[in-house]
Amino acid sequence: MTQKHCILVGAPVDCGKRRRGCLMGPDAYRTAGIAEAIAELGHTVADIGNLTPKAVTVPAPQNPLVHALAENVGWTHTLMSAAQQAAPKGMPIFLGGDHALAAGTVAGMAAHAQSEGRPFFALWLDAHSDIHTPETTDSGNLHGTPVGYVTGRPGFEAYPPLPAIVESRNICMVGLRSVDAAERAILSDGDVTLVDMRRIDEEGISAPLQAFLNRVAAEDGMLHVSLDVDFLDPSIAPAVGTTVPGGATVREGHLVMEMLSDSGLVTSLDLVELNPFLDDRGKTANLMVELTASLLGRRIFDRPTRDKS
Repeated sequence: MTQKHCILVGAPVDCGKRRRGCLMGPDAYRTAGIAEAIAELGHTVADIGNLTPKAVTVPAPQNPLVHALAENVGWTHTLMSAAQQAAPKGMPIFLGGDHALAAGTVAGMAAHAQSEGRPFFALWLDAHSDIHTPETTDSGNLHGTPVGYVTGRPGFEAYPPLPAIVESRNICMVGLRSVDAAERAILSDGDVTLVDMRRIDEEGISAPLQAFLNRVAAEDGMLHVSLDVDFLDPSIAPAVGTTVPGGATVREGHLVMEMLSDSGLVTSLDLVELNPFLDDRGKTANLMVELTASLLGRRIFDRPTRDKS
């Protein structure tokens, strides 16, 4: 695999939902050895530390359920700018933080792709579609809205204007198994590529993913991967506040990452929704680091063998 310069961007976003703990995510990844795992594969690594949200003042949301709007908007400003600054220098890896952070990271990476004159694609590895808006969310938790924002849906007037709207046809969601009626209605009328767990059960995970990657390659696209802990089954990745049974297995997770590595298309990565407070002795953080290593070129024969004695 071609050597990359990986830029670790700490995004301790903990305002996209009410259950606290994701602010500890970036340091949990560091403790689990993410920089060392990347460097062992021959890549270079720079860690720019943890960012903070821009201080902003926003009007009161129309939906009274919306939680921490100003802080979410502030993080979107910060991470959109950080993505655009880091992308020309290497491959940004955003260490989250809850999934609200993707409003900024995806928007920033889409702006970078536009500046390069290349189409932008996003792979959403998640149990949820996250395509609500502040007006449609019935939980008020804005970690369920980043796809709604980056695709230009109405209701985000408090957020920074999008420098580049992400075309819904260029988004592929894999691992879906918790989509509410409002989101289902939006997705059924759209052209997002949807790969839910039933389809994975019936067809396997590789064929639909490869079809999407083939299209990204054919269009010379830049690919952003947003990996939510709840893409994985909670039995193997318990450190998330939005557990949904029936997620991807360890092997399915590694297969996805190895296919992404083989494709050579990935230009940026989110690692989101890790809540170390809910973890079991670092089990989830370690698995997410292992998956990142697979994305960056580690293969089965490179993995340490456990002592069988």
